[in-house]
Amino acid sequence: MTEQVDKINRQLISRGYKLTPQREATLRVLLENEQDHLTAEDVYLLVKNTYPNIGLATVYRSLELLSELHIVEKVNFGDGGARFDLRNEDQPHMHHHLICTRCGKVEEIKDDWLLPMEHRIMREYGFTVTDHRLDFHGTCQACAVEEKDASRKAVS
Repeated sequence: MTEQVDKINRQLISRGYKLTPQREATLRVLLENEQDHLTAEDVYLLVKNTYPNIGLATVYRSLELLSELHIVEKVNFGDGGARFDLRNEDQPHMHHHLICTRCGKVEEIKDDWLLPMEHRIMREYGFTVTDHRLDFHGTCQACAVEEKDASRKAVS
């Protein structure tokens, strides 16, 4: 994790910003909970464990700056709240998500399935895609099994 924080620190410095203790605490919470797609409030509550005097506005400002610098991505999964997802520096585009509309589980797809489409868009429209994100909404495997079991019980 220290290596990732150092990398992000270099990104901040190259853009004229410092990695303040509050920003570092925010980053560490995001790194430690990368699979959870935390809201700003979630991040705040976890940062508060390390920095009890930190304010919610400070966490919001840190997240907004990290989002503006494309270190994190602000995403909305249709549940009414913005969530924050770390971008991978080794991937030119944001990863994709499978979002279960029943239980809210979010699964990440790291493969870039849209690269061939980007090339086609460039060829056919002369449009250069700088980023993309694809979210699939549906029912996860666990919920599908649960629904199937429930419908079997209702029939019998």
